Amino acid sequence: MTTDDFAALQPKNAPRGSEAFEAKRAAILQAFQDKVPPEYRLPRDIIENAPLDVSGIPATCGILTADEIAITQDYDAFGLAAAIATRKLTALDVAVAFAKRAIVAHQLTCCLTQWFMDEAVAQAKQLDAYLAEHGKPIGPLHGVPVSIKDHIPIAGTASSMGCLSSIVLDKQDCQMVGILRRLGAVFYCKTNQPQTLMHLETDSLWGRTINPFNTHLSAGGSTGGEAALIAMKGSVLGVGTDIGGSIRGPAAFCGIYGFKPTSYTLPMQGFLTPPSLAELNVLCSTGPMCRSLRDMDLFMRGILAYQPHLLDPRLVPIPWTGLQTAPKKVLKIGIIENDGFVEPQPPVKRALAWARKLLTDSQNAGLVEVKPFRPFGAAEAWCKIRRMYWPDGGSGSRGAILSTGEPLHPLSEWIWKDAESSGMLTAADVSNMRGDRDDFRLAFARDWEEQDVDVVLGPAYVGPACAHDTAFTWTYTSLYNFVDYPGVVFPTPIVSQAGERYDSGYTPLSDACEQAKQLWEDTNFEGAPINLQLVARKYHDNELFGALAKLKGILELQ
Repeated sequence: MTTDDFAALQPKNAPRGSEAFEAKRAAILQAFQDKVPPEYRLPRDIIENAPLDVSGIPATCGILTADEIAITQDYDAFGLAAAIATRKLTALDVAVAFAKRAIVAHQLTCCLTQWFMDEAVAQAKQLDAYLAEHGKPIGPLHGVPVSIKDHIPIAGTASSMGCLSSIVLDKQDCQMVGILRRLGAVFYCKTNQPQTLMHLETDSLWGRTINPFNTHLSAGGSTGGEAALIAMKGSVLGVGTDIGGSIRGPAAFCGIYGFKPTSYTLPMQGFLTPPSLAELNVLCSTGPMCRSLRDMDLFMRGILAYQPHLLDPRLVPIPWTGLQTAPKKVLKIGIIENDGFVEPQPPVKRALAWARKLLTDSQNAGLVEVKPFRPFGAAEAWCKIRRMYWPDGGSGSRGAILSTGEPLHPLSEWIWKDAESSGMLTAADVSNMRGDRDDFRLAFARDWEEQDVDVVLGPAYVGPACAHDTAFTWTYTSLYNFVDYPGVVFPTPIVSQAGERYDSGYTPLSDACEQAKQLWEDTNFEGAPINLQLVARKYHDNELFGALAKLKGILELQ
């Protein structure tokens, strides 16, 4: 995102479209820029001479005050809500601090599509007045700034499917945003996502979102704007969606917490217009991205307390116990070394070794039992799900993008290439796919039961954040979309280092595995954080959080 006196760092530009498209794009970017006061704009030399790791710049650039730095850095969402409720902080001061940090973060990572500080300030003032009058907060998120992925409607803002032709002005909140508003959340920005919403690189007409810890790497997708913003401390809590890894992938790339619930746990009414064809067989899920386990729990507890299933009968009314769920006396944890399809890259293997060492420490013998786990059918699931994403062969998305002269981005074309040759499927074809999916799910469940584990710990991605336009292997997340199992990704202390190499005895498991090794050798991953993923059975979301509560002390989770 670049205009005459306002820029967002872009180490690798996206393709250019027609003159008409570029003119419309320029007008959208200009409207964004016009909202940003001069005093919130980074000097051009910071953008032009940015270091590989830009994560520390918001705290040192001079735009934020010392108090604003503390507000944005020293709290998770849970702590921030408590500080506002006890009047240690005001909602106004918090809104200003996060709005300022968000626009600084955007200039370094291109993480936003919209920024509405004035509206956030007005909302925060109303919340402060309510607290002063009533002596209690309006709800458990009173005054907490919450960032929202671009395709999720907020009244008075625009939403899109990641391309120009899909932009619409929303007149009302979707169900999720309406509940968050009643909980006291303050809205101040919407975040970037990919063209098509269907790949793990956030690149759109607003620009390419980059990784805060290594600008030559991706922030992930499709909720990459959220992930980068939270990692830059420009948000404390965000909302994402996940149909193949779109919460967990970017959260892992950027070293934050992310939760994909079982489908139809949280409300998605109004998120996508028109409905996604992929959901004929692969269901999307929505969930929180944040800084701590208790933030995820706070989000889930708050949303589900409003009983959203009463207005959306698709939702399953499962009472939320979350981190208060009693775990098994001895938690049986399966550890994935590889999925039989793609061997993880070196720092991921180090993270797995770190976790295994802590979990198998003798002092934890009565708490956890660790055993190896090999996921059933990872290669088969990857083949099936890529076809199920595009029952129309990708023609709908392709046509929507090209209709305005917008260029097709590399991963947009890549993600539907397996389905494109088959074209539009018949109703019988789609129904038969569902039969194949259900047969696979039954076999997967039987295999899980035979391996006798409660939860599974493994990679969140084949490696750390990938180089731009190379997010080709999502098997460590998409598998659990295919079987609809809940998963949480969490940070580890492991960071990718220069000079790391594959084991000397490495033997490729597949062509995709060889490709992952080649990408490792071709890319500088230095500084990229490593997350791991914990997964439970379908509808065992509470049990997943109970397991996390048990692992919190062992793995030193936040």
